[in-house]
Amino acid sequence: MDYLILCVGNRNGGDDAIGPYVADKLESDENIAVIDCGTVPENYTSIVKRYKPKQLVIVDAVEMNLTPGEMRIVPKEKIGRMHISTHGIPLSVLMDYLEKYVGNIFFIGIQPEKMSGELSKNVQNSGEKLVEFIKNNKIEQIELLQ
Repeated sequence: MDYLILCVGNRNGGDDAIGPYVADKLESDENIAVIDCGTVPENYTSIVKRYKPKQLVIVDAVEMNLTPGEMRIVPKEKIGRMHISTHGIPLSVLMDYLEKYVGNIFFIGIQPEKMSGELSKNVQNSGEKLVEFIKNNKIEQIELLQ
């Protein structure tokens, strides 16, 4: 398997719903394996271990002190210094665990505007752009969080 996309977030949490939104947009593409993990991505480690994808892409809303909707590849070492959604374990720990089963892990964060109500337009637009990056195998072109 080349790509496995793990989309993380709360469908009822405003912009935290960006992961599930991206999953919904990708699920109709037969060439892309995508999982809507909800708020418990750690529950899907057995799938990652079974498929051993060359590229694992994790998508989530991330507070990065950027303009709402901005998207970045978030290096694992930066995760511990940020507030990231509402997960059972830090995503950096999950990434550490999964590294031995995958080729590369890309954690794509999208800056939220609000964490309640509906998905904001800026974040939704970024989700659409991310879907195109994924479909066109251009994830590496996303800017790295500094």
